[in-house]
Amino acid sequence: MSEHSDARPDPQVFVLFGATGDLAARKLFPGLYRLGSEGLMPEDFRIIGSGRHSPGTDDEFRDHVREAIGEHGDGDELDASTLDDFVGRISFTVSSADDGKDLAAAVEQAEKDLGERARRLVYLSVPPGAMQDMIGMLGESGIADGARLIVEKPFGRDLESAKELNATLHQVVDEDQVFRIDHFLGKEAAQNILVLRFANGLFEPAWNREHIAYVQIDVPEDLGIEGRAGFYESTGAMRDMISTHLFQLLGFVALEPPVHLDADSLHVERKKVFDAVAPVQADRVVFGQYEGYRDEQDVDSGSDIETFVAMEVRLNTWRWSHVPFFLRTGKAMAQSRRTITVGFREPPLHMFATAAGSDGDVPNELVFELSDDPEVTIDVRAKQPGPALEISDARWRLDFSEAFGGHDALEAYERLLHDVMQGDHTLFTRADEVERLWELCDPVLASRPELHPYEQGSWGPKAALELTGRRGWRLPDHE
Repeated sequence: MSEHSDARPDPQVFVLFGATGDLAARKLFPGLYRLGSEGLMPEDFRIIGSGRHSPGTDDEFRDHVREAIGEHGDGDELDASTLDDFVGRISFTVSSADDGKDLAAAVEQAEKDLGERARRLVYLSVPPGAMQDMIGMLGESGIADGARLIVEKPFGRDLESAKELNATLHQVVDEDQVFRIDHFLGKEAAQNILVLRFANGLFEPAWNREHIAYVQIDVPEDLGIEGRAGFYESTGAMRDMISTHLFQLLGFVALEPPVHLDADSLHVERKKVFDAVAPVQADRVVFGQYEGYRDEQDVDSGSDIETFVAMEVRLNTWRWSHVPFFLRTGKAMAQSRRTITVGFREPPLHMFATAAGSDGDVPNELVFELSDDPEVTIDVRAKQPGPALEISDARWRLDFSEAFGGHDALEAYERLLHDVMQGDHTLFTRADEVERLWELCDPVLASRPELHPYEQGSWGPKAALELTGRRGWRLPDHE
């Protein structure tokens, strides 16, 4: 959201912990390469991968990065010279939570090579159990000095651990050096929630309880846990998705108009939203577990971990009083989608007969699809062509690839990495927001709801399908 978002950043030294891991291969290296090919990287930079175990020589590590970019890049034919220049700036230095001396020396040398304007960016893609020790090492070794530090979720597993993590971070760096990354907020369609609302007189006057009947934030996934039992058994869907991604999207939908469209103002308004969330009612939360989860490798045969959560959230504000926000996410479901649906109230007087081909109860809905091919649609009713006054359901559709041909959107991690280089906190999460969300989620986890089984490839337990009442969830019934 920065007004300088297209400017080239200062020279950078990137330090990537977990550089041989899955996230680095799928997102970070392809993302940095794409930024370079789009002219959005610094004119000069160095990338230092790090971890406990060496992947071999620097040339062998560069070959690994080259393969990752080829496999996980955006699909366009790679430019050989651009790729050669990119991987030529990459090296690897072994480090651990107990020893960061060699890495600190490598960072200092890279900064000398880049000159006095060079900045440090440290990306911590490490297991949650290693996070605090690694942060301590960054402080003791001096690597954190003046650095921008990117932290991956989970930001703790409850309020107490979140406070401990934040305290550890603040012993080493100031809050304005911390970038807690949530890739959902880096998606073009998520940012368009703000733009379409605040830049268009069509929407903002209607963005309140007088006109909006409900909001659904729906993030089903068709994949199971994919061999990640060690992570999932200690986390579950509530910690993995609700306390992070879905509540953050709720914050974007529900915030009040900020005084300025900058990071601080948006953080203030988003925190107000989270402060206004009423305690979640136990009978408005549904936990589920897909059938066969307990047969997954390394999953306890009696596991009560939820792979599905659906819940109703209410906000105690004038704007949103009596408007339910429905959140749903789960593994092994019918489709993978990221959909926000804003349902509008019906006119007080029905002047027309039931829409042909509908059940007579399909409202106007504004729908944000937060996929890699984002679109925004509005469901309306219109007259069918012909001599009779017959009403049917129709749809207005904004396809971003069609509307803005020739302007390729940045992938979420690409956008967020570029924002960190620019020092732009707009799409990142502050410590006080994290702690407030755990205040909301901890009581649900402390008194866990009944666990409902559901079939793989379904839309979740029946109890969750009934949560939204007669209207139901937009997915799958109203596609």
